[in-house]
Amino acid sequence: MTTMTETSARFREFKMPDVGEGLTEAEILKWFVQPGDTVTDGQVVCEVETAKAAVELPIPFDGVVHELRFPEGATVDVGQVIIAVDVEPGSGDAPAAPAAAPEPVREPVAEPVPEAPKGRQPVLVGYGVAETSTKRRARKGAGVPGPAAAAVQAEINGRGAAVPESRPLAKPPVRKLAKDLGIDLATVTPTGEGGVITREDVHAAAAPAPAEVPAQAPAAPASPAPAAAPVAEAGRETRVPIKGVRKAMAQAMVGSAFTAPHVTEFVTVDVTRTMKLVAELREDKDMAGLRVNPLLIIAKALLVAIRRNPGVNAAWDEAGQQIVQKHYVNLGIAAATPRGLIVPNIKDAHDKTLPELAEALGELVSTAREGRTSPAAMAGGTVTITNVGVFGVDTGTPILNPGESAILAVGSIKPQPWVHKGKVKPRQVTTLALSFDHRLIDGELGSKVLADVAAILEQPKRLITWA
Repeated sequence: MTTMTETSARFREFKMPDVGEGLTEAEILKWFVQPGDTVTDGQVVCEVETAKAAVELPIPFDGVVHELRFPEGATVDVGQVIIAVDVEPGSGDAPAAPAAAPEPVREPVAEPVPEAPKGRQPVLVGYGVAETSTKRRARKGAGVPGPAAAAVQAEINGRGAAVPESRPLAKPPVRKLAKDLGIDLATVTPTGEGGVITREDVHAAAAPAPAEVPAQAPAAPASPAPAAAPVAEAGRETRVPIKGVRKAMAQAMVGSAFTAPHVTEFVTVDVTRTMKLVAELREDKDMAGLRVNPLLIIAKALLVAIRRNPGVNAAWDEAGQQIVQKHYVNLGIAAATPRGLIVPNIKDAHDKTLPELAEALGELVSTAREGRTSPAAMAGGTVTITNVGVFGVDTGTPILNPGESAILAVGSIKPQPWVHKGKVKPRQVTTLALSFDHRLIDGELGSKVLADVAAILEQPKRLITWA
């Protein structure tokens, strides 16, 4: 075969781009093309996972795939070549197309420009697609007119752009779920709008598997683990590679714990009136269709407390030896996802009304659960809330999200005996824990912020009188 160096003008290499903000590596989750497949400018060729998000990578030129440099599951440094494409197919030796794709006639024909997909069009740093339509060169292909040509091209590509239905439509987290469960998306019946496969579709396809496997092979072991499964050693230990979000989270938490001097304060508060307010808001027509829960009121209470104590919303600039006072609040919400802990934030949360805050919270949570949180959504946070109460935990000592000044942990809300109006009664009670950077926030300021949040949750009407 002709080497790459001998025909360097004929082959183009696509390097792993920086798909986030200064990220240095990414893991290849799935290839959507194979050697011999025809690719077009803007076509997604693989899905990768970085420390912040799962991203689909589009190829920025046309040609035939010559070589995939890394297998699925490999971790690749930014700047390394991941795929080589023959941009002049037919001019010399090239990977042979699958046997199922005969080419009876070798005459140059002009291939129509594929219409750009409506809606999302992947664009990467340094690999942007042209704003106007790209002029395509004439290619060599089977001289089959009309629909027959599309069918032949689809067979050559395996999943080529000529027949969009040949590659199942699914979002990156759904593809990851299918891979983990060992489900071929081509066998899944889509129920989503536009023929998109949903998580429920994948779970439905996987559901019958446990019942069928024993009947077919009683003595056989469980289905093979996916490529990214943990690596087991002996029978007493399992070793899991540290990468992606888990690796980034570990590095960030270590850096935060040993850089910022943490102080944590606690307060236990009667939130019975807050729970009544939540129930009333759920019946309010102005909040119809919005996510209304205690976290919404807690978030609003923290925003009011920050407005009353603006010094808590700051950052420590070590290089400039300055305290950076911020006049906006990007409110982070810690979210546990299948990919690990992430902290997306609501931009300019301080300016949002209660319905707007509820809408933003709902979108943030849904996006995080589906694995669609972008790097930009996790950048620039100022203060964070972590709700450990959803796991039945009373409280904790949260670690600051790097670069932020404070984090509020909310414990579980449950009935407890409480002195109310001179009598012991069962009340809805929770414990709050506020960790803060003691370089920025002294005990008095931290205590005022925590006390204000507790006071609002005890008497929610203060949301009006203090706002």
